Amino acid sequence: MSLALAVAVGGLFAVGTFLLLQRDLVRVVLGVAVVSQATFVYLIAMGGIDEGAQNLVPVLEVHGGKVPEIADPVVQALVLTAIVISLGTTALALVLSYRAYEENETMDVTEWTK
Repeated sequence: MSLALAVAVGGLFAVGTFLLLQRDLVRVVLGVAVVSQATFVYLIAMGGIDEGAQNLVPVLEVHGGKVPEIADPVVQALVLTAIVISLGTTALALVLSYRAYEENETMDVTEWTK
């Protein structure tokens, strides 16, 4: 599973970097969004299973169940918060891109003049 996550994170970073290097402003904004999503996948993958977590042990041992390994909830909460912030930032960047298009009549950043 860790190899699949490494390939997914590497692929997302590669696609995001490719989009960041484009001349079209919308592709640049989407590149920033893809790189941020790759970061979230990386953080969740590194948050993984906490080997020392014993939160459910007393309840499950009483009922004769197997004690599961649980993931760290702090990483998940932080990534969820970051996803919401990233969504708002991407929406703002797209609105600003539309405003730049109205002002300059092109999305190609190399054609913009002062």
